[in-house]
Amino acid sequence: MHKEEIVALAKRKLATCLWFDKQAEEAAKFYCSVFKNAKLGRTAYYPDAGQDIHAKPANSVLTVEFELEGMAFMALNAGPMFKFNEAISLQIPCETQEEIDYYWSALTADGGQESQCGWLKDKFGLSWQVFPDFMGDILTGPDRAAAARVMNAFMPMKKFDMAAIKKAFKGE
Repeated sequence: MHKEEIVALAKRKLATCLWFDKQAEEAAKFYCSVFKNAKLGRTAYYPDAGQDIHAKPANSVLTVEFELEGMAFMALNAGPMFKFNEAISLQIPCETQEEIDYYWSALTADGGQESQCGWLKDKFGLSWQVFPDFMGDILTGPDRAAAARVMNAFMPMKKFDMAAIKKAFKGE
């Protein structure tokens, strides 16, 4: 990453901070390996100061900045007191079944967990939604009968099957 890219990343007005116990660097590298348009940024380390509060060893990773598909993130090593839950998730709208399959496999690997309706948790416990990019158009469109058929088709699914969803939309 070039210096000007690092400065631009640091000056963003909005970014997502992900709280980890001590896996921030591992997670940032993992997410950057999953997404093709990804960049690792700066890493900050805990100093000697403040150890009575943060209880982290000096020179251990404090934060790692990274970017996925143009979205800024910071991974923070701050201890085990907070865990991810489904109240927040990251969405990946996909154009093809191959994209859905790719992200689903990559994010459920090494201990990730499948859930319902295109939701999954990765090995760090972060929730993701992997879904066809046309779903919003169907569910908010004027054909309410088609939207109901699509919803009935995808509700029992774990990983989305685009062909089955398209058939449901057509009433097949």
